[in-house]
Amino acid sequence: MSILKINSSIGSVTGNGIVSRLGFPCHQPVRLSWLRRDASEFCLVSTTPRISSSCMGKSRDLKVRAFTEEQEALVTKSWNIMKKNASELGLKFFLRIFEIAPSAKKLFSFLNDSDIPLELNPKLKPHAITVFVMTCESAVQLRKAGKVTIKDSTLRDLGTTHFKYGVADEHFEVTKYALLETIKEAVPEMWSPEMKCAWADAYDQLVAAIKLEMNPP
Repeated sequence: MSILKINSSIGSVTGNGIVSRLGFPCHQPVRLSWLRRDASEFCLVSTTPRISSSCMGKSRDLKVRAFTEEQEALVTKSWNIMKKNASELGLKFFLRIFEIAPSAKKLFSFLNDSDIPLELNPKLKPHAITVFVMTCESAVQLRKAGKVTIKDSTLRDLGTTHFKYGVADEHFEVTKYALLETIKEAVPEMWSPEMKCAWADAYDQLVAAIKLEMNPP
């Protein structure tokens, strides 16, 4: 079991496993750290836009940042290479998430009480592929569409599911890190600070769209 520590300028929370909504102001940076099973510490500084309860009332009026042609070119070029191996990369993406934060497995009912190795779980790989492809396709279409291009019903389902299982900003941040590391390993010769920024920006906008739908069913 990993231990998650959360520190910010307005308070701190320490606890085992999954953390619920913390009510921080929008865009409040937070330092996250995990103690892995081998007692090594893994740290992140959260930069994903945060939408707290104080922001939700006007959240649908939030404007997404413009995605530039240069950013579009970077994500498109890399995705055209990665999608040929989307099945393997999707699984690597999720395995990286669980490597960083093992307690995140509690968010997936099909992993509960399962003794099967994660990489062999028959339900994990299809789910991982779906999420990975959806995330990457959303990034590729972001500039032309001017918004996250996922069906409204899918966004609502994603929001409801994430709310139901108590997904918090910290989980989104771990997922972001795992995504960027997966892409970096998939296209090392293309990887650059600009490409990292492009993918991170696209992911942040997808997360913002999901958070708008994180309401009780």
